[in-house]
Amino acid sequence: MTQDELKAAVGQAALAYVQPGTVVGVGSGSTVNHFIDALGAARLPLAGAVSSSEASTQRLLGHGIAVLEPAAVQHLAVYIDGADEIDGRGNMIKGGGAALTREKIVADLAEQFICIADESKRVDVLGRYPLPVEVIAMSAAQIARRFAALGGDAKLRAGVITDNGHPILDVRGLRITDPLAMETEINQWPGVVTVGIFARHKAKLCLLGTATGVQTLRY
Repeated sequence: MTQDELKAAVGQAALAYVQPGTVVGVGSGSTVNHFIDALGAARLPLAGAVSSSEASTQRLLGHGIAVLEPAAVQHLAVYIDGADEIDGRGNMIKGGGAALTREKIVADLAEQFICIADESKRVDVLGRYPLPVEVIAMSAAQIARRFAALGGDAKLRAGVITDNGHPILDVRGLRITDPLAMETEINQWPGVVTVGIFARHKAKLCLLGTATGVQTLRY
């Protein structure tokens, strides 16, 4: 199976975790696009969706699925999203699509984070994928120096501004052995909007697309 076929398979498999009549949390990215398309084709009677990006919102609306503002929802049973990396404990790096802050906001509403990913995203230790960090523009150089002290090389992502109006730093060279501690530390730095480590909001379940089918990993 191609990588795109693996993404389509996990997107289809995620439908089993969507209960009719509920509001579902929906992430962003290429794998989630397959989930949205499967959701639209299934014609499940939903109360709506809460979306983590403008792109996902437009795709949901294109399938006739109502999109609600997070302020209108107090609780979500599930939030379904992809990952750039996921380790053996369900910790993730996210933000390759620059939607990490909104993804955390929606994930915080959900009882369960379900990660959908192909097997290339599974790692033993986070950090092979550059760590995205959404920052206030005036703090970018200062935050880059902080990462340099940790052995990381932080560069602004060229031509990218988030839906919130902020730039993204991508940090290479990190080996994240304690994701929760690093997430907690970086989130305290002045000027950081969100760091793309999802340890506090880690996956409870991962639907992993492999050559032998979709594996269900629980954490």
